[in-house]
Amino acid sequence: MKSTMRTVRPAWLAAVVIGTAAIGWVATELTSRGRLALPVLPFSSLITMGLIAVVCLVLGLKVRRWRDGKRDKILDPLLAARTVVLAQACAYAGAVLFGWHVGILLDQIPTIALRTDLGVIWQMVALMAGGVVMVVVGVVVERFCKLPPEDNEPTTKPRTKREGHGEEEFA
Repeated sequence: MKSTMRTVRPAWLAAVVIGTAAIGWVATELTSRGRLALPVLPFSSLITMGLIAVVCLVLGLKVRRWRDGKRDKILDPLLAARTVVLAQACAYAGAVLFGWHVGILLDQIPTIALRTDLGVIWQMVALMAGGVVMVVVGVVVERFCKLPPEDNEPTTKPRTKREGHGEEEFA
């Protein structure tokens, strides 16, 4: 029995962005009615986002190097599986962070002309950019972990409709 894992689907990432944008917009409406501060993450969270993306990328490059033939050392299959899971988690977390700050920004667009200090707007834009970087790194690292098709399998085998749709084999 071959073990397969689903890849990150762009439609799911888009759904996460739209859903968290709506939640972020509602949260901003509620906090502004209560005269509270905007629910924006601090700039220091960019450091955490960057560290997660760098760790994910380093592990992904290690798996990709092994996959591409530099097999000096044995690759732990558990490390490869964890790298795929980390990459998927990175992509989804980036989508959540991007969507949340898009929702807040959409709520604040009418007030931009009235603001004297646009620091919080630039903060949201920076956090949105960090979310996009996390999504890109997650998707790219997931692709790094994908195994090429085996040479000994016949390529003329007809595929059923459900086979391979969203399911891939990873290192």
